[in-house]
Amino acid sequence: MSAKRALIIVDLQNDFCTGGSLAVPESDAVIPIVNKLQAYFDLVIATKDWHPHDHMSFASTHPGQKVGDIINMNSIPQILWPNHCVQDTPGSQLHPQLQTASVNKIIFKGTDKTIDSYSAFFDNAHSRETGLNHYLQGENIKEIYIAGLATDYCVKYSTLDALKQGYSVYVIEDACRGVGLNSGDVAKAIEEMRVAGAKITQSQAVLQHFAANQ
Repeated sequence: MSAKRALIIVDLQNDFCTGGSLAVPESDAVIPIVNKLQAYFDLVIATKDWHPHDHMSFASTHPGQKVGDIINMNSIPQILWPNHCVQDTPGSQLHPQLQTASVNKIIFKGTDKTIDSYSAFFDNAHSRETGLNHYLQGENIKEIYIAGLATDYCVKYSTLDALKQGYSVYVIEDACRGVGLNSGDVAKAIEEMRVAGAKITQSQAVLQHFAANQ
């Protein structure tokens, strides 16, 4: 069986897009890019933040705390966020403009209320897997392309974990957008992924390469 490539679409959910409770700036701009990319992959996987209503990463679950505060959660620093991507709410659904006919599997993360899960592979303590690595191995995937939200959080940590699992990883920079809580966060995340071994690329280069090699 020949090795295959997968596109991982990270958290393109309503709450992270325009009008959502934790909207990422310019997030909607990545959707048409991701839609174009899907046709060139053997496997397309979408991830979803899938939080219980009382998830401990929500500022609302900590009286006296506010969004942006940092607490200690399971011995890990945790930024407190607005309530977002609560299971089975409209905000948790994939954006309606995202084409999903080619999506082979959805990976749910952040389901344990006591720990966050930025990465598509593990929770933030690396104590529990999401099942993504097992699925990719079963499908003989060696090469991963990552797009989605947000560059400086879930895209970054998914990329770093994918590299640690031995995959060849490409981050499609213009198909991602970042939160940018602090100035320079997005650029720092890109550089951190590059230093770790990810190849930073652009959607046009990916599309041209695949079209030329079909």
